[in-house]
Amino acid sequence: MTNLALFAGWFFLLDLAQEAETWKPPVPPASAEFAEERRRMVETQIARPDDGRPPVKDERVLEAMRTVPRHVFLPGALRLRAHEDNPLPIGEGQTISQPYIVAKMTELLGLRPGSKVLEIGTGSGYQAAVLAHLTPRVFTIEIVKPLAERADRVLKEQKYDTVKRRCGDGYAGWPEESPFDAILLTCAAERVPEPLWEQLRPGGRIVMPMGAPHGFQRLVVVEKTAEGGRRTRVVMDVAFVPMTGRIQEK
Repeated sequence: MTNLALFAGWFFLLDLAQEAETWKPPVPPASAEFAEERRRMVETQIARPDDGRPPVKDERVLEAMRTVPRHVFLPGALRLRAHEDNPLPIGEGQTISQPYIVAKMTELLGLRPGSKVLEIGTGSGYQAAVLAHLTPRVFTIEIVKPLAERADRVLKEQKYDTVKRRCGDGYAGWPEESPFDAILLTCAAERVPEPLWEQLRPGGRIVMPMGAPHGFQRLVVVEKTAEGGRRTRVVMDVAFVPMTGRIQEK
């Protein structure tokens, strides 16, 4: 590597560090609504669940869950149920995950303020909004056009301007923005899609539900070692909608 390339890489890292220092999480306009309901949701379902689930301890994640106005990401008729401890339908055969699962998957990513994260399966846009309170470098892809359009509108309305959105097949990832420090799949697959693995930075991690597309899967953390190897850790049983698109052809 030439000295010029070394200097360019150094300045790039310096820019990222400065961005992380000056960046402030978004302030969504609807965050004043249902604030007490979100506080109780975090306290009883996420930070101190009483049913044996491991608590979410990362205070940055807990604060994001207290702040993001979950109700605006749901169809109007379901907004009063936004803080229930279960998934809810959002149309097109898809669901918004229960609050605990959103928080736990976010915590498992291990994000820092400057981390670059890719989400596969935007759905309602809620998970992307939660991620946007941990880092300004969020990229999200949704294959179902009506969901992508609705999520885009809500994210814009709630001032999540740093979230980059794309409608398309998440199997291919977002190669021009790679490598990513973390990748989150909000849909189930029997294996890690190879393009996503290639776009993961050494030392990074993928969090995903792994298993057959119907029934229960295992929530796993797959880490890429410095040498490109894989370390997989099983966290818990989960049930997610299947990943669609090109992965079904493999």
